[in-house]
Amino acid sequence: MSTPTTNDTEARLADLRRHFNSGATRPYTARRDALRSLRNALVQHEEELLVAMHADMRKPRFEAYMTDIGLVLSAIDHALKYLQEWMKPQRVHTPLAIQVAECTVYHEPLGVVLIIAPWNYPVLLLLDPLVGAIAAGNCAVLKPSEEVPATSAVLERIVREALPAEQVMMVQGRGSEVVPALMRAFRFDHVFFTGSARVGKELLALAAPHLTPVTLELGGKSPAIVDGNANVKVAAKRIAWSKYFNAGQTCIATDHALVHTAVMDEFLAHYRLFVKRAFGEDPQQSPHFARMVNDKRFEVVKSYLSQGNAIIGGDHDAADRYIAPAVLLDVPIGSAVLKEEIFGPVLPVVPWTEPEEVIAAAQRNPQPLSTYIFSNDRATQRFFRERIAFGGGCINHCMLHFAPHDLPFGGVGNSGVGRYHGRGTFDLFSARKGMVHASTLVDHGLQEPPYTTFKEKVLRWFL
Repeated sequence: MSTPTTNDTEARLADLRRHFNSGATRPYTARRDALRSLRNALVQHEEELLVAMHADMRKPRFEAYMTDIGLVLSAIDHALKYLQEWMKPQRVHTPLAIQVAECTVYHEPLGVVLIIAPWNYPVLLLLDPLVGAIAAGNCAVLKPSEEVPATSAVLERIVREALPAEQVMMVQGRGSEVVPALMRAFRFDHVFFTGSARVGKELLALAAPHLTPVTLELGGKSPAIVDGNANVKVAAKRIAWSKYFNAGQTCIATDHALVHTAVMDEFLAHYRLFVKRAFGEDPQQSPHFARMVNDKRFEVVKSYLSQGNAIIGGDHDAADRYIAPAVLLDVPIGSAVLKEEIFGPVLPVVPWTEPEEVIAAAQRNPQPLSTYIFSNDRATQRFFRERIAFGGGCINHCMLHFAPHDLPFGGVGNSGVGRYHGRGTFDLFSARKGMVHASTLVDHGLQEPPYTTFKEKVLRWFL
């Protein structure tokens, strides 16, 4: 698919700005109709998307629908249900010192926003933020990933059919070339990016000259912690599910497991059984197991297999971009697989005996996007939740915290800046404008000169 010329892109960006300035995106009916149209187009092209995601990375239909299509449809339905409530002005407390008046917060759209999506969940991570941007009354520029060309082509057809070109524009091409040109030529009112910390830093530098606010949804080495009194069978099954979902190419997947020595053997036994039950004797033949997105990603993940003792898996096939579900033991602390975000189906398992060992391990890879704590002891749960800095997570499960619309999702520090989901996405793409509505019926003039001793006494009493 061809990339628009510079002049064409600049003209289309100007159209977006004019359309926003016209006020056409502000009414409730305009926002509602745009969301309905997007939903209808997504449903109509559902099969095309499923086929495209399978072509790009062998993504199983069940996973593709659940995480990419289903979650977007749910986000649209949630926004449609609550949009009128979100748009209402919010009355807040008015202090006595400024009476007689009312204090109100209005939610105003930001303007023209840029949404940059990664390849691992190409539908969800492009359209979910777009739902909030539309609900908030904005125009948007969308940049899907060039790593999933079949999916990106279908997404462009969906957007073109559902939304007017003057409201939402999609730009294709290599992100490293297209995005810098966009951000240098045009002042976006917000940039929303999901991807790596390296690219996130580059985007912050590009945004700085325009003082453009940026939301960064990044990643990190998200641990699963298995305590000695956990339900080990459940822990092994749920950690393995999160690790091999989308072949481990998930920013909130379990990156590595920290397992108490008292339950290590039991954990590995249950883990092995789950892998066999889920993917069969030969996972390469399973229709339920995805592939690495490209050859570069395959080579990086394959290199991790030699950095420990592969007690499960270890098979790989470059021509198929296949890496078998793997578990590594005896991994040296300084190895790359314990320092870099793995983003593939390789799970290092590290033993521990004292809680402080877990804290030390977490501090070697600070502020992951997620953490999963498997324990039936509330004190232990609280200890790890409070002592480890992370964006969000689960107790006795993995990855479920992404789904609820009312749970804010995002990272902290190295794993991201900003939160979204549900009302949070609407707020993210809104300017919260605070206004005081003062009465003209009462005009006491206490704040005006001349200042008297009496006025000062009244002022001190008010404040």
